[in-house]
Amino acid sequence: MKYPSRTARMLIVGLAAVAVTTVTVRQLCSSELDDQETAKLVAQMIPQFHLSKPTIDDEASAQLLDAYIEDLDPQKLYFLKSDVEAFERYRTSLDDSLLKGNVDFAYQVFDVFARRVETQCEVAHRWIDAEHDFTLDEEMLADPDDREWASTPDELNERWRKWIKRELLQFRLDETELEEARENLHKRYRNIKLMRVDQNQDIDTLELYLTELAQVFDPHSSYMSPNTWEDFQIQFRLSLDGIGASLRADDGYTIVHEIVPGGAADEDGRLQPGDKILAVGQETGELVDIYEMKLSDVVRLIRGERGTTVRLRVKPADGGETKVYDLVRQKIELADQAVRGEIIDTEDRIGRKGRVGVIHVPSFYRDFDGAQTGGDFKSATADVAQVLESFRGEDIDAVVIDLRSNGGGALSEAIEMSGLFIDQGPVVQVKDERGRIHALNDEDPGVMYSGPLVVLCNRLSASASEIFAGVIKDYRRGLIVGDTTTHGKGTVQNLMDVSPGRLFQLVRGADRGKLKLTIQQFYRVNGDSTQNEGVRSDIVLPSLLDHGDLGEAFLDNALPFDHIDPAPYSQGRLVNPDLVAQLQQRSEQRVAADEEFQDLQDVISRYLERKNRKTISLNEAQARADREAEVRDAQSEALEEAEDSQDGADQDEVFPDNFYDKEVLSITLDYAAAARQLMAAARR
Repeated sequence: MKYPSRTARMLIVGLAAVAVTTVTVRQLCSSELDDQETAKLVAQMIPQFHLSKPTIDDEASAQLLDAYIEDLDPQKLYFLKSDVEAFERYRTSLDDSLLKGNVDFAYQVFDVFARRVETQCEVAHRWIDAEHDFTLDEEMLADPDDREWASTPDELNERWRKWIKRELLQFRLDETELEEARENLHKRYRNIKLMRVDQNQDIDTLELYLTELAQVFDPHSSYMSPNTWEDFQIQFRLSLDGIGASLRADDGYTIVHEIVPGGAADEDGRLQPGDKILAVGQETGELVDIYEMKLSDVVRLIRGERGTTVRLRVKPADGGETKVYDLVRQKIELADQAVRGEIIDTEDRIGRKGRVGVIHVPSFYRDFDGAQTGGDFKSATADVAQVLESFRGEDIDAVVIDLRSNGGGALSEAIEMSGLFIDQGPVVQVKDERGRIHALNDEDPGVMYSGPLVVLCNRLSASASEIFAGVIKDYRRGLIVGDTTTHGKGTVQNLMDVSPGRLFQLVRGADRGKLKLTIQQFYRVNGDSTQNEGVRSDIVLPSLLDHGDLGEAFLDNALPFDHIDPAPYSQGRLVNPDLVAQLQQRSEQRVAADEEFQDLQDVISRYLERKNRKTISLNEAQARADREAEVRDAQSEALEEAEDSQDGADQDEVFPDNFYDKEVLSITLDYAAAARQLMAAARR
């Protein structure tokens, strides 16, 4: 038996060499006892320290069972229906086992998975070498959630036939020779078996299982084994030496989650959020297929010394052919992601007289070390203040704060930057794991700019960006423009030692890794959480990004939106519902009459049609026609200009001259005129 159960493995070791039986079994028992203690501690810490104070009960047990099986086999290509049915007897007992430190279920399920991977990878190799007819009108289900578990080995093997045929078809569409395609796929499935089974250790299985337990309660909580924690520390120390992109795993694929301003990917401009990275290679040598590879292993492949080249095979999120990007790893200099501003003469851009000051804020950065030592230090707020100061005396009609694709940063910066535009008062409310709620205030009286203000956001504006946008909206201090809503991440995570003496670190035992738990949640001053729903725009503009599955609401088990009592604050008079309705109507009329916006709307409609298809065609002619349509849309001038806008400032322009940003300027001038009337009325 190649993959015996954990207990059987212990017995086999003991019977294999009598002379060392005692030592070997003691070592294994010690390891198992460590796992039990780790699991027990994690199961105790989650209810104690997690924001929602969850109970690990029968409902959590059921969710854990489903999540663990799905994480191992997201595409339903390995387990049989009979396997899953056999696991069902544990549906309501995993909570009791975990509280006792029993994680046998995790190893038993993985042992079955390992056997299935070995069997099905052999099937894959056979189908790779088989002849396939690409003229047949065949199709396969696109979403694994729509698939049932295969009832028989024959049914599973037929599923694999279509799966491999689809992969070969993708190579054909990329004009890859058949032998090269077969060689690449043989390598892929050898690597899948190697990485997911042969090199898997018990601690890897435990880590996955306990992470799934933590993520039953929210998607940002997780367990990190000592090895993963060490990798995390290395990655954190070297986080500014790389390509400048954060990644996430989804259904076996590695997805680009966010592009870091000032990094190699940002400067290159091709890699985008939502893109799938299919393979990674160094400057020379072969590309390594990373399908179903652990995210930590993918990060190791991408990470490297500054100045070296990494190659990525990428499937763009908006369709089109697979491409290989060469990126030079580099250090992200703070100056590259600093605040930048300029004054736009709107008559040159949109034929309407006016002057608009635009400030691009790529992140809410802060030099904490410099702040502690005193004196001047790098700060997003200080840089925004400097740009505002440069606007004085320039007779501007309004200011636009561009937070598109700003993933957040220091909470203190969000509070202090808000204070540049509002007088003293609460900026954000915070709820901790004990349920206590307190407001964080702007303590400085007065404002640096009191005129008409527009805040520009998109689906990638997150965390601190949402706090800033929320306070501007709640105080009715300005107008929010952009995608339907922001990202919706309104929680804070903390890393804790998995230790019986975790509180105040009084007891230090064995290194059992770290538990990352959600411990706080943000609320706007009006009482609405920024969690899940984000901050909704007053004026919404068409955007392909707005229709991707980007944001907290698309993550499994995301904490829900909720509401608490408002903080005491005074609303301004620069925005009201009637004004917003008028501005939205004017904008919609302009958008409807603009050819480039209509071209973008057509691209969005076709994208949604493809996205909502239930099946994938395995007919080459149909697949090629679909690919060509995707490429045309991806190369659409309207889409490229809109994406340039969503990316924010590049190295040459703070605010690109394109149809999307022109409409932002039109909205801003409309609002500036109306705001002046409101301010005049308030003074009477």
